[in-house]
Amino acid sequence: MRIYVMRHGIAVEPGDPAAPENDEERALTPDGIERVRLAFHGMVAMGVVVDRIVTSPLLRSTQTAEIAAEILGVPRFSVETHPGLRPDGDFTEMLVSLRRLPDDGVLLVGHAPSVDQIIARLLGALQPITTLKKAGLVALSGKSGQENCRLVAMLEPKVLRRLGRSE
Repeated sequence: MRIYVMRHGIAVEPGDPAAPENDEERALTPDGIERVRLAFHGMVAMGVVVDRIVTSPLLRSTQTAEIAAEILGVPRFSVETHPGLRPDGDFTEMLVSLRRLPDDGVLLVGHAPSVDQIIARLLGALQPITTLKKAGLVALSGKSGQENCRLVAMLEPKVLRRLGRSE
């Protein structure tokens, strides 16, 4: 199974006058949308194939996942939300559910620090070893989403965008 873990794109900052009171409703900025689109085009240029997307239910993550589905060609019924991908969410049950998926590609979209904790857990590390930037990506390979996956790639968002421009 290939597991791709991405942090959501650039969103309206909490202190911004345009930011909603409810953090769950903060949306991607226009620049964030464009950067995420380019990042996913970069994944296409790399030959990434994803069959399922699991995202945090917060708006900025679901927007990122919707863009991913469009560009990566993932059917809408294969996009689902999971509370374990919320900021500081309990992702244990979500990781267990990965074990029930076919050995195909899955994209997880979430927030800091959860995405870095998930990556550490899948690698069998005791502490996070990554600090994903917004729209940054880690690719892992492992048996049905179990711990002790292998790190395949870690890509900064600017590298993905550069690849996306050349697609």
